[in-house]
This record gives sequence, structure tokens and C-alpha cells, in this order.
Amino acid sequence: MPDATSDPTLSLPDGTIHLWLAYYDEINDQQLHRAYRQILNDEERKQEPRFYFERDRRRYLVTRALVRTVLSRYSSVHPENWIFSTNEYGRPEIANLDSSCLGLTFNISHTHALIVIGVARNCALGVDVENVRTREVSIDIADRYFATSEVSALMALPPNRQQYRFFEYWTFKESYIKARGMGLSLPLDEFWFNLPTEGRVEFASYPSLDDRPGRWRFWQFQPTPEYLVAVCAQSTPTQAIMPVRQIVPMRSEKIICAEFLRTS
Repeated sequence: MPDATSDPTLSLPDGTIHLWLAYYDEINDQQLHRAYRQILNDEERKQEPRFYFERDRRRYLVTRALVRTVLSRYSSVHPENWIFSTNEYGRPEIANLDSSCLGLTFNISHTHALIVIGVARNCALGVDVENVRTREVSIDIADRYFATSEVSALMALPPNRQQYRFFEYWTFKESYIKARGMGLSLPLDEFWFNLPTEGRVEFASYPSLDDRPGRWRFWQFQPTPEYLVAVCAQSTPTQAIMPVRQIVPMRSEKIICAEFLRTS
């Protein structure tokens, strides 16, 4: 079994965002699972068996191992030594005092069979992923929670395009509220996205959100046809997402081609 701490440290300049994707349904090696448990803390190990379904237990285990091993690629902290806290809205944050952790930020999202973690330095960051094939939603949700302009644009589309457009809006919205670190305490109808042309996204919000829309950048891509990923990050002059990696923690990784469908 490879040692997770033997992987080379990765450079992460300010303004650069790295994305890591793990397809947890495919990570079924029990020896690997035992190795994951060894790097978790006591509370994490106790939490795993509390999930009723095996798939949920595996998702939890892989997620915790993924966070710890990925963060160690950018720091001298070993995977088992990471300490986490949560802010007042429940967002996980790094609590280690090691100098190599300064400014390091991350965000996690998961959906059916896929976990995504984004990592940056000195940059607020939010990611969201949805399975656009296995998950169906009622468009009535948009009427209840989306901004008026988003609802109007959604309803103007043919019915066969509404589900996908819903997820375009939803993943962007989720990535934004996660980057703000405030979750659903931010009303979803007080900010909105405009998709004016193919490949573009525009963001706006009411003054009540106490924000400046121009300080954020957005990206969206599909790693496979089943999944839609959105990323929100504080804007910097040299910002870029590079690269995107697919990983089996403690075993293998590869860089994958990510063609961005929309950017701001």
C-alpha cells in the first residue's frame, strides 16, 4: 500500500485553484479502506458506522481520507495530523497552526458516486457538484427559491431543457453561498445568475447581501456527462483552475481534461 505522505508537495500560487475528483463507488478495496481509517481521528472513525447504508459509509470514509491526503499535498502536515473546526454556519475550516497551512482553504461537495474538493490559498472558495442524470427535481423549487429573473428565464425554455438549466443555476448558487461561508443563511432569491450567451455567466445581487459581485469569479464544467461542477472563488488578476485531477486516495491519481462550459 503506498504511503500517502510520500507524494510530492504541490505548488499552489495565490489565485490558482486545484480540483480533485474521487468516484467513491469505484473505491471498494477493503485494504485501502483500512488504510483510510488509520489516518482519521477518533470522532471520524466513530462517525462512519453511524450511516445506515453501506454506500453512505463509503462516501463518508473516502471523503474524510480525501480531504486529509489532498491537503497534505500542499503542506508539511501529515494526513493524520490535520485539525478542523467549523465557523458559525458549520463550514469546515483548517485549524492547524503550522506555517505551511497559512492561507490554505478548501471546500468539498458530493453527489451520487462523486466527491469534489477544491483547494486554494488566500482565496475564499466554494464548489458544488450535482448528478444531472440520476437526480430529478421539481421546477417548482425554482419558483420558491430562485430570483425572479432566473425563474422567468427557466420557464421560457422548452420543457426538455429546464432540468439541466435548473442545475446550472443551482450549482452556481451553491458554490457562491459556500464561498461566502454562510450556507443557506443567504437567501437564494437575493442574488442571481444570467446566462447571456453560450459559455458565459454573469452574477448580480441585491445590496442586502453586503457584497460586491465583481469580487467573485465562476466556472462550470462536466467531468463526465453525468455530473455538473460549479466553482466560485474570490477574483484575482491571475486566477485560473489548473489542473483537475481524478484520484483514488493513497493509490493513484491522474490529470483529466476539463473543458469549461461557462466562465464569468
